[in-house]
Amino acid sequence: MSAATAEKAARPRRAIDIAERYGLIAALAALVVVFGVLEPATFLTWANLSSTLGSQAVLVVVTLGLIIPLTANDFDVSIAYVLTLSSMLIAVLNVDLGVPMPLAIAAAMAVGWVVGMINGWLITGMRIHSLIVTLGIGTFLHGLTLWISGSMTISGLDPMLIEYVIVRRLFGIPLEFYYAIALCIGLWYVFEHTAMGRRVLFVGRGREVARLSGIDTDRIRRRALLASSLMGAFGGVLYAGTQGAADPSSGAANLLPAFAAAFLGSTSIVPGRFNPFGALIAVYFLVTGITGLVFLGVSSFVQDMFYGGALILAVSLSQLVRGREEQQL
Repeated sequence: MSAATAEKAARPRRAIDIAERYGLIAALAALVVVFGVLEPATFLTWANLSSTLGSQAVLVVVTLGLIIPLTANDFDVSIAYVLTLSSMLIAVLNVDLGVPMPLAIAAAMAVGWVVGMINGWLITGMRIHSLIVTLGIGTFLHGLTLWISGSMTISGLDPMLIEYVIVRRLFGIPLEFYYAIALCIGLWYVFEHTAMGRRVLFVGRGREVARLSGIDTDRIRRRALLASSLMGAFGGVLYAGTQGAADPSSGAANLLPAFAAAFLGSTSIVPGRFNPFGALIAVYFLVTGITGLVFLGVSSFVQDMFYGGALILAVSLSQLVRGREEQQL
C-alpha cells in the first residue's frame, strides 16, 4: 500500500478520534447557542456565567474526587457524605463552639483523611467490595451528621471563609472556581506525568496483571480512596463557604450528578478513560442543560430526571468507547 493510500485510509479514523475527543465540547457549545437564542436576556449574561462557574465548583471537586478511585476500578459512594460531614463539622466547631475557622477547616480535612483510611483498610484488608463499603460508611456518616447537627441547618459561619470562597473574585468569577480548576490541573498532571498516576491507571486496567508486574495494588487503591475522601472534605469546605451555612442533607444532592459527570467525561478528551478535563467539561455540560431548562420555565423536578437520564446515557456511551467491556461491579 502506498503512503498516499495509507494516508487516505487513515483520515476517517482521525475524524472519528477528533469527534470522540471534542464532541462533548461541541455539544456544550450547542447548548449555549440554543439557550442563548431562546433566552438571550437571562441566559447570555455575565451574571449567569459567573454564577454558574462559581456555584458549581463544589460539584467539580466531588467529580474530580470520584474519578480517582474509579480510575483504579473502585467506587467511592461515601464522598458525598464526607462533604456533608466536613461542612457540618466546620459549622458546629466555628458557630456553636467558637473554634477559629482555620482549626475548624483542619478538623474537617482530618475527617476526610480518617474516612479515606477506613475505606481503604476495609476494602483492601477485609476484601469487601468498594461499593458495599463506601455505601455503608456513607450511610453511617449521614447519621453522624444528623446527630451532631440535631438535623438542623447551621448558619452564621465566620465571614473569613465566605470571603475567600465567593466574595473575592478574579475577572468577576468567585475564587472557588479557580480552586476547582487548580485541582483539575493538578490531577491531570498526576495522571499524565507521574509514576503514581500511571500505576493507578495500570491497576484499574487489570489488578492481577499489575500485581504480577510488581505493583502494590492494595497500596495504590488505598491511596486513591484516601485522595477521594480528602477531595470530598475539601468540597465540604467550599460548600460551607459558598452557602455560609451547613445543611445536613447537602452532600447527597451532589452524588448522582458527580457520577453522571464522571462517566460522561470519560467519553471526552481522553475517550475510554476517566480524566479530569473531561469531567470538568461534563459538569458544566450537565449544569448548562439544567440552567437552560429552568430559564425556559421547566419545573424543578426535571433536574432529577435530567441527571438520572444523563447517568444512564453517560455509562452507555462510556461502554461503547471502552468496547463494551462489562462493568466490574
